[in-house]
Amino acid sequence: MEHLTKQTFLDKVFNFEQNKDWKFEGELPCLIDFYADWCGPCKMVAPVLEELSKEYEGKINIYKIDTEKEMELSAAFGIRSIPSLLFCPKNGQPQMAMGALPKEALKNAIDEVLLNIPVKA
Repeated sequence: MEHLTKQTFLDKVFNFEQNKDWKFEGELPCLIDFYADWCGPCKMVAPVLEELSKEYEGKINIYKIDTEKEMELSAAFGIRSIPSLLFCPKNGQPQMAMGALPKEALKNAIDEVLLNIPVKA
């Protein structure tokens, strides 16, 4: 799992300085975790994201953004509560989820939003 700075975000996800409209820059769809070290729910989500990064290796990228260090990125996405998870499909608009979601919910969102796999009810 890679920690993004503003520059690596511009290169790998979305260059909001050059583009007004969403244009995904990455090779693989990605999930971005906006977190802070002091945040309890963020600490609960971290090991789950670690597991998912191994399970989905080669299919998606999972990135982390420290909201304390990367305030400009947090502001650009209107992050007001953490953890906030941004799902960025290769094509289509990104979708935001708030809060510490359980692993099953994260997997369903990854499959549906990022990999276009219909989730069984």
